[in-house]
Amino acid sequence: MITDHEASAALARVDALHTALTHIVLEGGDLDRIAAEVARVLGAGVLFCSTDGRERAGHLDDDHRSALERADLVDPTGRVRVERVGADGAPVDQGEVRAARVAAGGSDLGRLVCVRPGGAIPEADVHALERAATVAALLITREESITAVENKYQGDFLRELFAGRARDATYVEEHAEAFGWHLDRPLVAVVAELDPPDPDVEQPTSLERRRWQSRFSAAWRQVTQAVDPGVPSVDFSSEVVSLLPVTGAAEAHPGEEVVGRAVAAVAGDKGGGRRSFSVGVGRVAASLDELADSYGQARRAVEVGRRVRGTGSTTYFDQLGLHRLIALVPDQAELRAFAHDVLGPLAERTAAAADLRETLQVLLDTNFNVAEAARLQFFHYNTMRYRVGKLERLLGPLSSDPHLRLDVAVALRVLEISG
Repeated sequence: MITDHEASAALARVDALHTALTHIVLEGGDLDRIAAEVARVLGAGVLFCSTDGRERAGHLDDDHRSALERADLVDPTGRVRVERVGADGAPVDQGEVRAARVAAGGSDLGRLVCVRPGGAIPEADVHALERAATVAALLITREESITAVENKYQGDFLRELFAGRARDATYVEEHAEAFGWHLDRPLVAVVAELDPPDPDVEQPTSLERRRWQSRFSAAWRQVTQAVDPGVPSVDFSSEVVSLLPVTGAAEAHPGEEVVGRAVAAVAGDKGGGRRSFSVGVGRVAASLDELADSYGQARRAVEVGRRVRGTGSTTYFDQLGLHRLIALVPDQAELRAFAHDVLGPLAERTAAAADLRETLQVLLDTNFNVAEAARLQFFHYNTMRYRVGKLERLLGPLSSDPHLRLDVAVALRVLEISG
């Protein structure tokens, strides 16, 4: 049972902490200073993270981090699995971990996580964490306001650069230096877009969509800063555009290693409310004049890649092949009409048509080698012969007319893109 003296001492400590944190904010301090002060007063490890567990600031030693890892509260990319820390905390070694919600004005801004591996966190300290979370919310709100203004100016500048309006070398150099960007090196444009929600499962409001986009762009900024502090990463409202440096390593696709690392870090293990997203990567821009082309290629890659490969894909422009040319046709109705004219009933949205299209694609891939196609589809040879006959009755002499086979192959690709 807590005595009156102990209760008074605990309350005094909470008030002293609140006052100290308020002074830190007024003096222009950051989240790291707040975390350090809370950790000093409570004698525990403290960190601030996003709502999905991405660390923003903290004061943790190696023992604290190891304890979190042993409790399986950190994923391979370093994300803290805050969703596993319930209202009553979670066990960590002989102690526990607690998480307080950082919120302001109805907006969920992040989490304040406190780790004490050697013992429990008493209610008085939980109350102190809640006070600290309130002060931190003020600081985060201020930082986000500044970030929003910076992102607007950065976005305007990048749009000018991509549109070819920023041609003066001095103008570009001054702005890049002001933003801390290093543009005088080979770069690849990376466009990342959140995948649309399933309408049968989610019907988000516009406010929820903006919050998703804000958290998504913040994740890309944090990850790219870890890759290289001179990397631009800007929110274009519906997409996040990053210009990642290309190393001299031999890769199938230039920039593949750094892009893959960034995508994996942003995605994490999909916990904590992280949402699926698709990525498009343009060709290497060796100079500023080539950045616009790389950006356009990245946008085309993410658009076509999602249609062909589904959500959560990373597509390089050089991988598009024939899809790249098809995607350049602006009249989607004409594309669909071409596919229906060539494929006839095989273009229908039925299981039987899809099954025959799959067989047709295998036959095209094997240059109409019936025996090989039968082996790949696990059919008897005579069954495949029957299917070839059926396809030729529907489409024409596929096995003998190379021009018809070309039309059919293109039509199948059109269906992939148009859905």
